[in-house]
Amino acid sequence: MDGMSHGFIPKHGGYRNLVVYRVAEIIYDFTFRFCNKYVKNQGRTYDQMVQAARSGMQNITEGSVDSGVSKASELKLTGIAKGSLQELKEDYLSYLRQRGLEQWENNSLYAQELIRARFSSA
Repeated sequence: MDGMSHGFIPKHGGYRNLVVYRVAEIIYDFTFRFCNKYVKNQGRTYDQMVQAARSGMQNITEGSVDSGVSKASELKLTGIAKGSLQELKEDYLSYLRQRGLEQWENNSLYAQELIRARFSSA
């Protein structure tokens, strides 16, 4: 028998079952739709936002797959995903600020209403 059948490389992958991956996928899909509707005429901003959202999701995927070979690689890619999603958050905050739109605090009535309405798996 070869080394693979005895678990030479530990089981890895399973990223689709990770809550963080599912949330990153929702963020990517939302960002894609948001940018197509509201940012489409702003070239570079559109590209940056969609790419940051995609990078967040894809680096979680790659880190999960790499986890069977290198925990250091998994941690590095997870950190890159976190950085990409933070960059995206800043783009959304800039969008609000530049248009004079209100940023809701987590405890605001509007934010709490959205939190109550979200899917339980989100």
